[in-house]
Amino acid sequence: MKKHDKELTAEEAANLADRNIDFSDIPELDDDFWKNAKRIEPDRTEQVTLRIKSSILKGFKSTGKGYQTLINQVLESYVRSHPDMM
Repeated sequence: MKKHDKELTAEEAANLADRNIDFSDIPELDDDFWKNAKRIEPDRTEQVTLRIKSSILKGFKSTGKGYQTLINQVLESYVRSHPDMM
């Protein structure tokens, strides 16, 4: 296994063959690790009808593909910053 002198870029790491990855500093996942593990269900999206000001929607749409995901991320950020809402 080859050690690298510098940090790899994401692209370099993605193209690195498994046989060239040094796993020696990663501990094995034994029973102690798994005994406290908890299953976390994904937070699924739900289709809703929502009235938004035209200017707001236009602004988000101007960001291009994925604007609905961006709206969801902004709303999630707001809710997470207000723990009383969760």
